[in-house]
Amino acid sequence: MKLIQTKLPARNIYRMALAFSTAVVATLMTAGPTRAHALGGRYDLPLPLDLYLAGAGGAVALSFVIMALVFRAPPSRGRGRGVDLLRLRPMAVILHPVMVTLLQILSVSLFLLVLATGFFGNQDALKNFAPTFVWVIWWVGLAYVASLVGNLWPAINPWAIAFAWLERVVRRIGARDRLDLGLYYPSWLGVWPAVALFGAFAWFELIVETSKVPETLATAVLIYSAITWLGMIAFGREAWLAHGEAFSLAFSVLGRFAPIDRPERNSPDGPPHHWYFRPYAGGLITEQPCRLSMIVFVLLMLSTVGFDGFKETPIHASFLEWIASQSLFHPFLLLLHDVGLDFIAALDTVMLVVSPLLFLLVYLGFAWLGKEVPESERPVMEIAGYFVFSLVPIAIAYHLAHYFSYLLIAGQLIIPLASDPFGIGWNIFGTADHAMDIGVVGAKFVWYTAVIAIVVGHVFAVGVAHFVALRVFETPGAALKSQYPFLVLMVAYTMLSLWILSQPIVGGPDLGSRQEPSGEVSLRPYEFRELCFDLATEDELWYEFRSDQPIAFDIHYHDGLSVRFPVKLPTAAVHADRFVAEQGRNYCLLWRNQNLSKSVLKYRVVRP
Repeated sequence: MKLIQTKLPARNIYRMALAFSTAVVATLMTAGPTRAHALGGRYDLPLPLDLYLAGAGGAVALSFVIMALVFRAPPSRGRGRGVDLLRLRPMAVILHPVMVTLLQILSVSLFLLVLATGFFGNQDALKNFAPTFVWVIWWVGLAYVASLVGNLWPAINPWAIAFAWLERVVRRIGARDRLDLGLYYPSWLGVWPAVALFGAFAWFELIVETSKVPETLATAVLIYSAITWLGMIAFGREAWLAHGEAFSLAFSVLGRFAPIDRPERNSPDGPPHHWYFRPYAGGLITEQPCRLSMIVFVLLMLSTVGFDGFKETPIHASFLEWIASQSLFHPFLLLLHDVGLDFIAALDTVMLVVSPLLFLLVYLGFAWLGKEVPESERPVMEIAGYFVFSLVPIAIAYHLAHYFSYLLIAGQLIIPLASDPFGIGWNIFGTADHAMDIGVVGAKFVWYTAVIAIVVGHVFAVGVAHFVALRVFETPGAALKSQYPFLVLMVAYTMLSLWILSQPIVGGPDLGSRQEPSGEVSLRPYEFRELCFDLATEDELWYEFRSDQPIAFDIHYHDGLSVRFPVKLPTAAVHADRFVAEQGRNYCLLWRNQNLSKSVLKYRVVRP
């Protein structure tokens, strides 16, 4: 499927900028109070949060009114493409073969450094180069560059570079013309491999607690590398990059918003002959509808960052506490406990899978309304395929609002780590002793960044949807009517996004209904009692209990997705002992009634 960018003349660009600016100014004038969350800080504004949310939603609605009045005809389909960057003299230096080769060597070197430090460096995430570079500099930082400047990933993708180098070597020694097997990539497969791989990446990032452990991270990078190179060997480098390499697709989607377009080449490895500068969001206005797999990919990108924000809200913690308190779920929770799985990780995994499905159902529902309101004959999936890229500015805005402070603060770690990447005491560049300045941003800065990003992102989304509608529907009246449902969606999502970002960051739920160190409790069949303590290495606990019939007892701690059991008694009616922590962790004592009748438990835990 080929997606063709819209070519907007300068007159329309200026009018679009005026519409966007008016909406943003209107939003900022409605600023009221809330509590912003970031880095544990608070920022109190003088008016209730509801007024702030209403003002933001109203600004998005106002942007729709302005665009409906200003733009009543589809944009020109002329050949004007804006400024060709290759005509600028500095570009000749940047694109010189020597500079390109040096950039590729740097990219592959950083890739190898991530693997080396992950496997052989200090396993403290704060003293190892790999976690900071991958999660902060590469994933968060490069996403901002791709969105706001231009997509650099095709030029620095280490998997593509290494494969291309190997192809050249094979070609020069005359072994064969192509390294790949030349298999035809089936069109029906779409970008589903990229969907699956990006979903696995999101699960690893958001659910797996050990994803920041250097060795675990390096192992994941190695596994993904093997999958990527196998895909290239099977279907060819370009085919797999376009359909199966999750990050090439993700950065490509984000790059459609950026002002720098992808360079035009006669061949994948040839020099560019055109490289255009375009208006922001110009690449999101398409003339061909996306297929279902691309729709799901865009919604997956949007839902995962939304899920990450939702995990930090009190509602998420309350929901987990409610699940743990319901006797109906106790057999399932105990089954997870017995097989060594973390309940919170398991439930969050289910929610992560369900989240994009809910996004898809909601989006298809509004696409159906966008078809029915103007009484269009186009299929629902075609409408959904045309408008899905209008959601990309929202994904970018939420990424900016949610992670910008993280980049500014955690990104400072790369300065000392550049001098000591393995965490073994080196000081290569003299920056190993550089201290992090956590005061570089505050809650006020974070909140206003979030507000501006969310509102501007939704205003752009409204603008993209309006331009697409003018192209898709036969008359301006039908195009305007089709946008009513999408406007409701945009306003609602604006308010929901700001509400999520306004919530305080909270920790995991307390799954024990009470935490008294001693007492008497009646346990129904399959009911359990859990007490948790933070213990340092060599800390002690003295515990004893007595029940009117044998019950199960264990002491456990959570290790990523797994549950470890230093102490485990299948059945006991009376027991007393001393527990010594082998390492600093949060340890939990759990009693469980496995009987078909009620059990009375008396217990006492003493921490010297």
